[in-house]
Amino acid sequence: MSKVAVVYWSGTGNTETMADAVAAGAKEKGAEVSVLAAASFTAAQVADFDAIAFGCPAMGDEVLEESEFDPMFTDVEGSLSGKKIALFGSYGWGDGQWMRDWEDRCKAAGAVLAAESVTANDAPDDDAVEACKALGAALA
Repeated sequence: MSKVAVVYWSGTGNTETMADAVAAGAKEKGAEVSVLAAASFTAAQVADFDAIAFGCPAMGDEVLEESEFDPMFTDVEGSLSGKKIALFGSYGWGDGQWMRDWEDRCKAAGAVLAAESVTANDAPDDDAVEACKALGAALA
């Protein structure tokens, strides 16, 4: 059984809804899933999981949330080489540049993106929820 972490930050609940769908998709494929708030995840935990889904909405000028999520991600970034990961998050403006920048950052760290990243404009619709379940399944 694979161990999957779903690590996220959510301000409005949109990314939390997505995280729950990612977890459900991984569980449906038989994975042992831990859903964790960004503030409680550290680089020391990366090795405990076979795969990790990271979720964060776009903030400000299309950047990762800066008080909790980005510091955590910066901490774990050096531990992601060869690690199977996936990314998801919501946004309310712009064109999703924050996700493209985040994907580039992950690739530069040597992470293996296991599925196409999932974005939702504001609240995730049924298609986005299904895409999040598929993302979770791809990590399991």
